[in-house]
Amino acid sequence: MSARDISVLLSVILIVAMLIIPLPTWMLSVLIIINISLALLVLLTSMNMQEPLQFSIFPSLLLLLTLFRLGLNVSTTRSILSKGEAGGVVETFGTFVVGGNVLVGLVVFLILIIIQFVVITKGAERVSEVAARFTLDAMPGKQMSIDADLNAGMISEHDARQRREKVGREADFYGAMDGASKFVKGDAIAGIIIVIINLIFGIIIGMTQQGLGIADAATHYSLMTVGDGIVSQVPALLISTATGIVVTRAASDGNLGSDIVSQLMAYPKMLYIAAGTIFLLGIATPINDILTIPVAAGLAIGGLMLSRVPKIDPSEELINEEEIEKDEMKSPESVVSLLNVDPIEFEFGYGLIPLADANQGGDLLDRIVMIRRQLALELGLVIPVVRIRDNIQLQPNEYRLKIKGNELARGELLLDHYLAMSPGGDDDAIEGIDTFEPSFGLPAKWITEETKEQAEIFGYTVVDPPSVVSTHITETIRSHAHDLLGRQETKQLIDHLKESYPILVEEVTPSPLSIGEVQKVLAKLLKENVSIRNLPVIFETLADYGRMSSDTDLLTEYVRQSLARQITSQYADQGSQLKVITLSGRIEKMIAEGVQQTEHGNYLSLDPNDSQRILESIANQIEQLSLMEQSAIILCSPAVRMYVRQMTERYFPQVPILSYNELEANVEVQSVGVVNVE
Repeated sequence: MSARDISVLLSVILIVAMLIIPLPTWMLSVLIIINISLALLVLLTSMNMQEPLQFSIFPSLLLLLTLFRLGLNVSTTRSILSKGEAGGVVETFGTFVVGGNVLVGLVVFLILIIIQFVVITKGAERVSEVAARFTLDAMPGKQMSIDADLNAGMISEHDARQRREKVGREADFYGAMDGASKFVKGDAIAGIIIVIINLIFGIIIGMTQQGLGIADAATHYSLMTVGDGIVSQVPALLISTATGIVVTRAASDGNLGSDIVSQLMAYPKMLYIAAGTIFLLGIATPINDILTIPVAAGLAIGGLMLSRVPKIDPSEELINEEEIEKDEMKSPESVVSLLNVDPIEFEFGYGLIPLADANQGGDLLDRIVMIRRQLALELGLVIPVVRIRDNIQLQPNEYRLKIKGNELARGELLLDHYLAMSPGGDDDAIEGIDTFEPSFGLPAKWITEETKEQAEIFGYTVVDPPSVVSTHITETIRSHAHDLLGRQETKQLIDHLKESYPILVEEVTPSPLSIGEVQKVLAKLLKENVSIRNLPVIFETLADYGRMSSDTDLLTEYVRQSLARQITSQYADQGSQLKVITLSGRIEKMIAEGVQQTEHGNYLSLDPNDSQRILESIANQIEQLSLMEQSAIILCSPAVRMYVRQMTERYFPQVPILSYNELEANVEVQSVGVVNVE
């Protein structure tokens, strides 16, 4: 622990000790001066802050200062009643400040109590309660606003995280202030009770134990009691004022002093009116002109000086901003900012603006939030923010999706129509505009609202335009997730895993595998639609085999075998049956013999004619399965799986290539086709 932490702990222990252990009067005087200093420091800090969160410790500090002040009250009460004295500071306040007059002192004390309890504390308590309620009610709206700005690309993930944390801290702060204001109210009540106790029991002790007359006892103990009450209420009043300033402070660009001066003096003509009113007040009433004329003259001079300050015309200010923007465009830094490429961009024509405009009922931003959540759960990858913008270069109803600056998907929507996909057979059952479903390329039609019910009766799958574009975005991002996983994103995944599995991460990276090598393994898994969400299992495998080989292709095969249960459940029918296309022994032998080993890794080198015949055989098998409305899955031995994938990924990227070691033992494998060549 640092010296600062220890000093705070010792201060709290001292406060508790004051409630139990009698303190000498000189120490009481020192602590009273410290109490006044702290209260003044808190008041000045509250006036200098720009927003309440800059003084977030105030609720806890308020409790400690209230406890400190009550501890002092207990100590001074003990000293007054037992010794008849409470130190030089209390005596000074009882004699010098109120002139030694007990009645005057009581009146001053009561006025301080009324100001603190009725005016400041009551108002601060109400403001705290309302602020806490309004802040909590506004939290959902603020969170939705942050999510909308994030999805629109106006802010980054880091900025969104900071703004969410700020919203949460504001709610916590005003909730704490609502409770802390009760401390101030209770302190004022306690001050009144302590003064009454000191007066009554002081007179009784003076008469019974010290042999004083009632008049002497009343005078002596009354002065001590009034001095103690005032010396405790002065810092209490300062703290109450600071509480009121904190809870009524609205966020601005300056502190309280600068805001008061700038806003109160914003209208110089008002100073002339105030000066004239004070001047007439001195003439029309018996008030001495010597008092009113200097004040009126000061107000008039202030108004004259403020009127001479040149004000910038709004049009000139706009011109100046445009000139600054032009100068910035000419600077080298403006060119550098153009080099940034957004990870994901969604652009659309002006006819599709209602799709993204919440005021027109568009929910595209909310859908993209759900897409990012869905893909994070499915793939185990944090999808970057999708930057959404309109583009006048596109057709009105056209949209396109870019990943890292490259267009990967394009489509067209008719917002006043529905997309109907035929169940098969006669596709002329309903009338519509012929098109293709953008995600999977299926033949479809754009139909009107009146035809929707009829299409559903005929068994058509009817989808609204927002769902069409959401599905297209989802499938495009899913199929290109490996392009979104770079070294920086891999480092974030590793850091997240390290929070729960630090030993596992240290055994894998930076030795024997670098972040780049781990990234290649994860990208290869994503490229074949294998989720990387189960990072602990992936890193366990990399820890086992990373020291044996740094070949990322081979390491990927080991990882796939470790994820056998996950891969099996992904493709098996209800986890028990799997229909596959197998490779003949001749082809597997041909592929195995065609593997070339180099210092940079292994690759497949087949005769072009042999490759062509194998691909044609695979295409025939896939076509036969498509006629049976079944998805094609190729199953082969572990030794040739990655080479089969290398050969087919250009022509059949969506066809999964599995090995026997990637299937669970309880899965029933049914061969529905064999790839063979003559």
